[in-house]
Amino acid sequence: MSTETQFEFRAEAKQILEMMIHSVYSHREIFLRELISNASDALDKLRFEALTNDVLRPLNNDLHIRLSADEKDRMLSVSDNGIGMNHDEIIQFIGTIAKSGTRDFAKILKEAKDKTSAPEFIGQFGVGFYSSFMVADKVSLVTRKAGEKKAWQWESSGDGSYTISEASRDTNGTTVTLHLKPVDKESADDEEAEDYTKEYVIREIVRKYSDFVAYPVKMQIERQKMPKDSEGKTLPDAKPETIIEDEVINSMKAIWMRPEKDVSEDEYKEFYKHISHDWNDPLRRIVFKLEGTTNEFRSLLFLPSKPTPEILVQQSDRGIHLYIRRVFIMNDCKDLIPEYLRFVRGVVDSEDLSINISREILQQNRQIQTIRKSVTRKVLDTFKTMRGEDRKKFLEFWKDFGAIVKEGLFKAEDDREKLLEVCLFPSTSSGEDLCTLDEYVERMKPGQESIYYVTGETRLTMENSPLLEAFRNKGFEVLLLSDPVDEVWVQFVRDIKGKKLVSAAKGDVNLGTEDEKKKADADRKEKETNYKLLLTLLKDKLTENVKEVRFSSRLTSSPACLVGDQGDMSPHMETLLKGSGRDLPKVKRILELNPQHPLLEKMQALFAKDSADPRLSDCAELLYGQAMIAEGGKLDNPASFSKKIADLMVKAL
Repeated sequence: MSTETQFEFRAEAKQILEMMIHSVYSHREIFLRELISNASDALDKLRFEALTNDVLRPLNNDLHIRLSADEKDRMLSVSDNGIGMNHDEIIQFIGTIAKSGTRDFAKILKEAKDKTSAPEFIGQFGVGFYSSFMVADKVSLVTRKAGEKKAWQWESSGDGSYTISEASRDTNGTTVTLHLKPVDKESADDEEAEDYTKEYVIREIVRKYSDFVAYPVKMQIERQKMPKDSEGKTLPDAKPETIIEDEVINSMKAIWMRPEKDVSEDEYKEFYKHISHDWNDPLRRIVFKLEGTTNEFRSLLFLPSKPTPEILVQQSDRGIHLYIRRVFIMNDCKDLIPEYLRFVRGVVDSEDLSINISREILQQNRQIQTIRKSVTRKVLDTFKTMRGEDRKKFLEFWKDFGAIVKEGLFKAEDDREKLLEVCLFPSTSSGEDLCTLDEYVERMKPGQESIYYVTGETRLTMENSPLLEAFRNKGFEVLLLSDPVDEVWVQFVRDIKGKKLVSAAKGDVNLGTEDEKKKADADRKEKETNYKLLLTLLKDKLTENVKEVRFSSRLTSSPACLVGDQGDMSPHMETLLKGSGRDLPKVKRILELNPQHPLLEKMQALFAKDSADPRLSDCAELLYGQAMIAEGGKLDNPASFSKKIADLMVKAL
């Protein structure tokens, strides 16, 4: 046997090792995922090379991964019967940090003519291997290249150097043995207190990260069994016997890889609960795949039936789990789904997605964007399908999740058009139902040029608002938007279906045909000229609250209403911002008066008789207060308003 040789790691090894151990990985238990993934890669390589190499073909049987734990000596081994390595490959792939044998192998395949038989492997062997030092004081590796007779042992304590020596191994493949660090049972860190030689700990990690690896992960399990006779009956006075059985501890059955017809409803429900930690059954599942492209993937997604508290928080984790070739990569992959769909739970399994050194942080590339766009489009298409199949059921879903989905109208410009097709809104014509924008446009009256909306705290308040009197009179439908998010997205959406989106509570509204508009404008201007001094007086009396007093084209029965200019903040938005602790300057509104209301005629007559009559000042405050209450607002001095109302009633009686 050759003399042991000592080598120094390349590439500032000690510093890089420390970075790998302390910075790259978020959880120590990931080391086992990395070692199993590396073993799976080695099996993939052997299987592929055996297709064209007669020497290796006999070895392409019973491919598996084996875990062995020694609780007494605190050792854990991960072994495979895959391609293995020779002396030079150990130095190339293990001795040089960040040197990826898998990547080089993929490059060779890319240059090959026959790309259809590419092996199923992912990742980077050289770096993931070093995650072992998070839990081990020393790591040794014994490997034998498939087709060769000589084996080699690599060993290091992670101190910047390693040794290689000739070894013996009966079969091809690689065994990585970890000399585990002592368990710190007093540590507040649960992972430092975890014993990775315990069967239940190993099972849980494999189930969590590697349950769907395509090869069996085997482990010898010690069991106590009662001896039985040939008929299967327990022998009299028998004592339990200790037996050791070989057991496969991963399922190897990715539920998203199986045909949908072969998976039961109960299996889907249990899988959803497993990945979502939601006790409720899912509302709907979405199974789809993208094939025949350079970026193939499968996806199994679920829509929850009820929102959980964390879903409602914008900064919460999103629920898409990422797998690559059935190997778990990460929970809550934010790059795979937009924030406004954060309630969607499920799995995306890519065939060829590129990942970086930790298998946890995705490289920013077109593959990610392609998957994200496909997932988003599929979910939005599913919304439309659900609405068509069972509108009542979809309406219940929308009432729980619609406000979250509408965030996409201002956060995801690329998705806006499809979102506008999906969204449902209450309106003055929708009754107990909600309407789509397509339905709104179909119901638009002749002469209606815009899609109108109003925002407020409650639907009831908006429906009875004086702001909508002219719209009701013309039969024009108005969207009633009460979700806080509505105040935001309407600022980003200016045009829908070729129709302008217009606030019924801002600007000067003039409805009807061109001739009707011209006549209404002329009548209003004539009236304002005649009432100019009264309007000036009212503005002076209300100068702390309003910036203008004018006659309205909105009102048909109420005497007054409050409106804003196009760029003004709505009262609902003002309330929301103040409720969040924002200190805002007072927003002055425009007081619009109904020129046809008899109250204005009486005020004008009183003004003509005595412009200093104190009753004019009281009427000004009462008109403003009445308009404020009608829109659901709060008065600065409700006691004063109440007293003036009482005095007015006394005089009237």
